[in-house]
Amino acid sequence: MLSTNLDSFDVEILHELQRNGRATINDLAEKIGLSPSPVARRLRNLEKAGVISGYAALIDEAALGFEFSVFVSVKLDRQVDDALARFETAVRGFPEVVDCWLMTGNRDYLLRVSTRGPADFERFLTGKFTKVPGVASIESSIPLRRVKAGLSRTLDR
Repeated sequence: MLSTNLDSFDVEILHELQRNGRATINDLAEKIGLSPSPVARRLRNLEKAGVISGYAALIDEAALGFEFSVFVSVKLDRQVDDALARFETAVRGFPEVVDCWLMTGNRDYLLRVSTRGPADFERFLTGKFTKVPGVASIESSIPLRRVKAGLSRTLDR
């Protein structure tokens, strides 16, 4: 199913699930103006097509004490498949790394690291991250405040 095959009811289902991922079929049916059976069928189709890839709770990292985020740009010494794979395997093993993106441009990866504070970040950086083979340079940026946060983008209504 391509996004162009989605109709206004499908888009409304996606919007409602982004607002409340725990909405029941009956809740969705009431909100979008369809009976429960077609909503359930549409939901199954969206899941089967991979438009809905899963369901998860949104966790507030700060509420768990992880109030310090750092964006870390990484340049590897070599940009070959095995070096990329080794780096990615290492990063997957660090719980402090909550996001990691392979990038274009003059840096190879952009990571978001979440810790309890600057001292924890320093321990992560010096005790773990700088020991990853193949890392040529690291640049850290500390965000001051989040200006916009969102979920996956859906089609405009």
